[in-house]
Amino acid sequence: MQNIFAEETSVNITKNNSTHTVVLPTIVIEAMDDGDPIKTYVDYKQANVTRNGLDKKDIPQTIDTIDVSKYKIYGANDLSVMLQGTPGIDTSYDTRGDGISIRGFSADTGDIYRDGNRESGQVRRSTANVERIEILKGPASVLYGRGGGGGVINMVTKFANFDSKSSIGAYIGSYNNIGEVFDFNNTINDNWAVRLTGEYGDTNSFRKGIGTKTEMISPSITYRNDDQTLTWTTQYTYDKINRVPDRGPSFENMPDGTSIKMGYAQKDDYIYDQLQVFRTDLKYDFNDNWKIHFAASDRSAYQNFDHFYGGSLCTSTVEPNPNGTTTAAKQGCYEGYIRQTYYWQQTENSTRAGSLELEGNFNTGFLKHQLITGIDYSYEQREPLLSNVNADGSTIYGFVNPLTGDRFSNRGQGHVITTHNYNEATSYGIFMQDLISIVPEVKVMLGVRYDDMEYSTTNKLLDASNANYKRTVKDDRVNPNAGIVWQPVEDHSFYASFSRSFAPFGGNSGVSVVSASQNLDIMNTDPQYNDQYEIGMKSDWFNQQFTTYLSLFDISKHNIRYRPDAENDPYNWTVAGKHQSKGIELSFTGKVFDDFYIRGGYGYKDAKIKEDKATPANEGKQFSGSSKHTGNLFLRYLATDKIYGEIGATYVGSYYTDTANTTKRDGWTRLDTAFGYKDDKWGATFAINNLTNKEYWRSSSMPGTPRNYLFRVNYYF
Repeated sequence: MQNIFAEETSVNITKNNSTHTVVLPTIVIEAMDDGDPIKTYVDYKQANVTRNGLDKKDIPQTIDTIDVSKYKIYGANDLSVMLQGTPGIDTSYDTRGDGISIRGFSADTGDIYRDGNRESGQVRRSTANVERIEILKGPASVLYGRGGGGGVINMVTKFANFDSKSSIGAYIGSYNNIGEVFDFNNTINDNWAVRLTGEYGDTNSFRKGIGTKTEMISPSITYRNDDQTLTWTTQYTYDKINRVPDRGPSFENMPDGTSIKMGYAQKDDYIYDQLQVFRTDLKYDFNDNWKIHFAASDRSAYQNFDHFYGGSLCTSTVEPNPNGTTTAAKQGCYEGYIRQTYYWQQTENSTRAGSLELEGNFNTGFLKHQLITGIDYSYEQREPLLSNVNADGSTIYGFVNPLTGDRFSNRGQGHVITTHNYNEATSYGIFMQDLISIVPEVKVMLGVRYDDMEYSTTNKLLDASNANYKRTVKDDRVNPNAGIVWQPVEDHSFYASFSRSFAPFGGNSGVSVVSASQNLDIMNTDPQYNDQYEIGMKSDWFNQQFTTYLSLFDISKHNIRYRPDAENDPYNWTVAGKHQSKGIELSFTGKVFDDFYIRGGYGYKDAKIKEDKATPANEGKQFSGSSKHTGNLFLRYLATDKIYGEIGATYVGSYYTDTANTTKRDGWTRLDTAFGYKDDKWGATFAINNLTNKEYWRSSSMPGTPRNYLFRVNYYF
C-alpha cells in the first residue's frame, strides 16, 4: 500500500507545436483524460508497488507500468489479456483464474495485488475500475512477504481526487459486445472530493454458446486538510462477472475438421465471480521530512461454478456400467465424442489486511537516508466446497461431439458435497528499507524483512472428535535485499541488485498449504526461496520525452525438495534440485519525433530445470508454458491535435506445454489497430483487434479471438 497523493512533478511535452503539461504524481497522471491521445505514451514517474514513494529511477529493480486505458479501446477487461506480450510475462487461459507467470515463475497464487492488498484465491480478476497496472519484477519478499519469486503485480484503482474530470461513455462491437461506463469525480470544496465509477458490459464470444456479463460500481471519498498535510481516502468496490464458461479440451485431442468456434459448455453451465473490496487509506506529513501512512482493507472474493470441462476423445463406444472399475466403464464412451470432466465448486476467499508505514529523510554525517519502515498484518481465509456427484451418489459426466456440436450429460438436481475445507492464514511482517546517498551520484539500497506465519485447515465434513479434523503449521522467515544505483547524469541511472523471496511450507504460496488429513511428521515444511541478481539501466532521452528500461536478470529457485524413498522412509526429505531463469528485457515509451509516439518492449528468457534428482531426465528442460521471447510494439501518429491513429503488434514466442518438453505450441504475432478523435468534450475510437485474422492459441484449449471490432464514445465534463 502506498501514498494516496505525492508531490507533483511537471513535464512539458510538445504536441503539434503546443505545450501539453503532464503532471506525474504517485497515483495517476491527473492532468489527462483516459482518452487523451498521448496518455498511454507517457511513463509514470513513480509506482505504488515500490511502497516507498521513490522515483522509479532510484529503485534497483525493473518496474513496468501499464496504463489500462490503452487496452480499453480494444475492449480488453481481463488482467491476463492486458499483460500479453509484456516482456518477461507469460499468460495462459484458465476460465477460473488468470494464468500469469513473471520471469518464468507463477504469480497467480499470491503475487497479484489491488491497491497494495493481496488478491489471493482462485478468481478471474476484472480491471473495470483499474487505472494502471504496475509490475515489480524479481523477488519482492522484503516488501510483501511470501511470493513465487518472479515479481509482483499491483492494480491501482480509480478513486476520488481533486483533478480528474468526469465522463460517461458507451461501446459496441463484434459478437454483440455492448456496454456503458460512467466516471463521476466531483470536488465538493478544497477539502472534500467524491467519485463514483461504474461499468456494465454484456458480450458473447466467437465460441458458440459462450458469453460474459460484467457489472462494477465503486464509490470513494477523499478528504485533505487546509495545508494538505493530511489526506484520507475510503473506497468500496463491487465487481461481478457472470459467464458461461469456456474450458474445452486440448486442441491436440480434436479430430480433423474441428472449428475453433466450437464451444463445449453444456446446458446450464455457469461461473459466477463476485469481488467486494472496502479499503481506507490515511497519510499524514509531520513535516517536509517525515510522514506516516496507515492503510486497512477488507476483501471478499466469491466464486461459484457448475460446469463440464476438458476431456478426451472417445475412439470407440463403451456402454456405461455403474458397477464398472474404470471411468470409461462407469461413464461409458461414445465414438467421436469428447468425454468431459465435471465439477461444482463454491469458494469464498477473504482477506483482511492492515499496514502502518513511516517514511523519513535524514542525514547521518555525510550520508543522506530515505527510509521506509513498517508493519503488516493479514488474515486470509478460503473455504471451498466441491462436488462431482449427483444427489443419488452417481458420478456426473458429459459428452460433446466436436464436429456436430451434439451434447448431453447425466447432470441431475442437487449435489453431494464431497469436499468442504476451511483454510486460514495469519501473517505478521516487519520491514525496513533504506536508500542511502553516499554522494549525489551514488546510492545504496538496503532492506530486510521478518515474517511470522500460521496456516491451518479444518475439514468441515468431520467433527472435532476426529483426528483428521484440523491441522496447523507455523513458520517464520528473514529475507534481505540490496542494490546500488549510479546516476552520473540526471537522465541516466545504472544499477545492480540482489533480492530474495520465499514460498513457505515446501513452496506452497497459497492459503491451502496443508490438508486436514495431512501427516505433519512427513510434511515438506522447509521453504523454497528465489534469489535474483539483476543489472540494468533506466534512461530519459530527447529532453525527457522518451524513456527506456534495460535489464539483465538471473533468478534461481533453491531448496526444491522431495522424498527419495517415500514408501520406506517417508520422513526423509532432501533437496531435489534447482530451477533457473535468466534473460534480458527492454521496454520503452514516449515521443520519438514530431507527432509520432511509440511504446513497447522485448523480453528474452531462458527458464530451465538446472538440477532434478527426483527426475534426472528433466534436467536441462525448459519450463512448461514459458516463452523464450515476448514483446509488443505500438506506434501512434497524431494527424492533428484531435485525430490520431495507432497500429501495434503483440508477440508471444513458442513454448513447451509439458515438463518433458515433448509438445511445443507455436508462437504468434497479432496485429491491432485503432483510430481516434478527442477534443475537450468528446472522445471516440474505432479499434480492430487481430487485423490479419491470425489463428493462434492462448493455451492448449483456447484459441485467440478472430478479427473483431469495437467502437467507443465518451463525453467529458
